[in-house]
Amino acid sequence: MRLTIAVPVYNERERVAPALKALLSTSLPVDVEIIVVDDGSKDGTYELLTQMDIPSHVRLIRHDRNRGKGAALRTALENATGDLFVPFDADLEYDPADLARLLPPLVDGDTDVVYGTRAFSSHTSYSFWFVMGNKLLNLWTNVLFDCYISDLETCYKMVRTPLLRSLGLTASGFDIEAEVTAKLLRTGRRPYEIPISYAARTREQGKKISWRDGLIAVRVITKTRFGR
Repeated sequence: MRLTIAVPVYNERERVAPALKALLSTSLPVDVEIIVVDDGSKDGTYELLTQMDIPSHVRLIRHDRNRGKGAALRTALENATGDLFVPFDADLEYDPADLARLLPPLVDGDTDVVYGTRAFSSHTSYSFWFVMGNKLLNLWTNVLFDCYISDLETCYKMVRTPLLRSLGLTASGFDIEAEVTAKLLRTGRRPYEIPISYAARTREQGKKISWRDGLIAVRVITKTRFGR
C-alpha cells in the first residue's frame, strides 16, 4: 500500500524546513510519496525548498499565484499516486509520528476514512473562541447529518484516494475541510476517529485561519447537506 502525503505551503519560510525534516524522519509501515505544493509564496519559501536536499520520493509543485489551501490540496490530489491520501500542514501544529496511528484501520480494511482527532487543552489551544468555534461547527454538522464527529476541521484526514477523488471537490480555501467532511457524510461514510496530539500556533506565529472561515464552513456544510 502506498500513502501520498500532501504538504500545502504558503509563506512558511521559517517552518517548512523543520516540518519537512520531521516528516522525512518519521517511520511509516507503508510506501510513501510526499507532494509539496507551494501556493504562490512571496517570502522565499519556494526558493528555500528548491535549495533543500530532498529525496526522490518528494515532489515539489508550484502555483504561479496564491490560490488557497483547498486549491493546493486539489493539485496534490490530482498528482497523487498513492492508494491513501492525507494532508500535512507545514506549520508544526501536528506531529507527523501520529500518521502511523491512522493507518491500521485503513490497511486492515475496517474503514475508508480515518480522522486524527485533536485534543484541545490549556497548553495547546491558543484561543478559547477558536476551540468553541470548532465545537459549534462540529455540533452543526452532527445535527444536519445525524452523526457524531469530534473534529471535522482536523488536518489529518486519511482517505482512500479513489474515494476522495470521487467527491468532486471544488473548495479553494480553508473550507476544503468542511467540504470533504460534508461530502463524505453525504455518501454515508462515518470517519474512524483516532486521538492525536496538537499544538496550536498563535497569530503572531503565523496562524492564518479566522472566524470568517468558520462562517464559510457553516455555509458549505449546509449547502452540501441540502443540495443535490
